[in-house]
Amino acid sequence: MTISHPSFGTVADDRVIIFDTTLRDGEQSPGFSMNLEEKIRMAKALEELGVDVIEAGFPVASPGDFESVQKIAETVREAVVCGLARSGGKRDIEAAGEAIAKAPRRRIHNFISTSPLHMKYKLRMEPETVLDLIAEGNKASRHFTDDVQWSAEDGSRTEPDFLCRCVETAIRHGATTINIPDTVGFTTPDELQAIFTMLRERVPGAEKVIFSTHNHNDLGLAVANTLAAVAGGARQIECTINGIGERAGNAALEEIVMAIRTRRDKIPFQNRIETPRLLGMSRLLANITGFDVQPNKAIVGRNAFAHESGIHQDGILKNAATYEIMTPESVGWSKTSLVLGKHSGRAAFRDKLKSLGYALPDEKIQDAFERFKALADQKKTVFDDDIRALVDDETRDHDRIRFVSLDLAAGSKRPAEAELELQVDGVAKSAKVTGNGPVDAAFKAIGEIFPHDAVLELFSVGAVTEGTDAQAKTTVRLQEGGKMVDGQGADADTIVSAVRAYVHALNKLMVKRTRAEPEALPV
Repeated sequence: MTISHPSFGTVADDRVIIFDTTLRDGEQSPGFSMNLEEKIRMAKALEELGVDVIEAGFPVASPGDFESVQKIAETVREAVVCGLARSGGKRDIEAAGEAIAKAPRRRIHNFISTSPLHMKYKLRMEPETVLDLIAEGNKASRHFTDDVQWSAEDGSRTEPDFLCRCVETAIRHGATTINIPDTVGFTTPDELQAIFTMLRERVPGAEKVIFSTHNHNDLGLAVANTLAAVAGGARQIECTINGIGERAGNAALEEIVMAIRTRRDKIPFQNRIETPRLLGMSRLLANITGFDVQPNKAIVGRNAFAHESGIHQDGILKNAATYEIMTPESVGWSKTSLVLGKHSGRAAFRDKLKSLGYALPDEKIQDAFERFKALADQKKTVFDDDIRALVDDETRDHDRIRFVSLDLAAGSKRPAEAELELQVDGVAKSAKVTGNGPVDAAFKAIGEIFPHDAVLELFSVGAVTEGTDAQAKTTVRLQEGGKMVDGQGADADTIVSAVRAYVHALNKLMVKRTRAEPEALPV
């Protein structure tokens, strides 16, 4: 069986379309934010990863969101660029249509709630009104593109008969993809599979559209529910890098893709994802957002291929398949981590960056190389993870504030004193401050140079690699007026890494200050 689709042509039944919503649903995560340059960088990387559809944002939410979707539409050439809109919002759909206009392949994704709970308390609408808005939203979307997706927000808690009526209405008025989201992560795999099977059997015209699944992880079932939906007939998977998203997050792209690749005997489907890029994609997102994945995160966590048990180690040495169901290299991990030293030159450093998946402009390479040489003078051994940490830290797009230098005097016999220099809006500024310890002094110095009302809510320090000379990797969480951001920094000096993390968080907070929140929570 095949389906004809305006963006993908003939879609075979064993093909699953990967729809990534990291830049839309993922960015709704508390504390997450990206500026325009970071969103474009992510979109390019997602396209290189092989994602079929990139949901770039919610254009009507704010001028910044509109601009980011528009710029991504101008940048991405192969993947479909998608803009979100509410079915009942004429201005929403017009904004989405204008924002995606320059994309060679473009989609409008319109949605409305369909569950009794949402219709009564959120929309305050009768079912017939919702059906009218579904019709209007899809007809309006077709004025801008032939590729139209409709979503039933809270679809998994919608009454079956009404859900069938909604889907039939959406198809009749131009939708080519139908998404049934588990918006609150409530359903179970058997229930979700049954929903898709029912819709395909009962709804007239169902054979002409692609069904899509979008699952939240509130009960830890997002990936399992996604695979169950595919078994029920869904052929588009909506997911995010690292599983980021509202509350407990979304189904994780890397976990879904590797489950399909590893268990083809049970999940015999094809997709376009270049799996060796998965680790680099995960780290790029963590670098931009300031949120690391947990060590035991499947596929991309640093312990995903680590073996400490003697029994496991013995088995791995004899045959890796005894305890590894996929190879580390298949998702981007490298067998060797020992790399360059203080005598290494710029050409070798550039080659190493390329092997680690970095493509940087010359000025960024020079900055990173200088930090590498300084690190190599301090450490006996420089590892791949050391290089990743300093390059990630160096290549962040700091809009307003940049770290320049820090001089500290501290100890048990005297108050700590920090002399800090930052560059703010291109102007060098400095402060000399005492505090209750070196971290307190350094953070007070930041506040003197760049006054703000943000409150420090989390301060965490870890080591990038092993040994007493390891680089420190610091995470700082700031909260201001209900807006929360995380920042990260790395350096051989723990206090410098802390200052870099704080500066990173402040820059993200500046982005948050300029963004308006959407009037309604999307799917």
